[in-house]
Amino acid sequence: MQLTMLKAKLHQARVTHAEPDYDGSCAIDEKLLALTGILPFEQIHVYNITNGERLVTYAIRAQSGSGIISMNGAAALKASPNDSIIICAYTQLAQAQAQIFEPKLVYLNEKNQVRRTSGIIETQMA
Repeated sequence: MQLTMLKAKLHQARVTHAEPDYDGSCAIDEKLLALTGILPFEQIHVYNITNGERLVTYAIRAQSGSGIISMNGAAALKASPNDSIIICAYTQLAQAQAQIFEPKLVYLNEKNQVRRTSGIIETQMA
């Protein structure tokens, strides 16, 4: 049995650009791509914390160390600069692998600088 598991997450990224006429769908600072293991042209899901929009698109490279998170093409209609978003990538794993797999979770500040990284999400308590 194959399970779809969270591979990587950029949590509370800030949109820096919205470019409806730019080629590509979501440009992400190349250092952040490397840190999460998200590859250029890999499918990503974008969850807009600011307005509730959700979309599926693909990642492209933005200048390394720039902090750029740019929503491009049709995706630019779903987010505006300064919106807070979550970017996720998923992978397919066999059940045995899924039970021990840890995603790459990257938590960002308002300038898209890394606050912390983790491989787990703490249990939500009442």
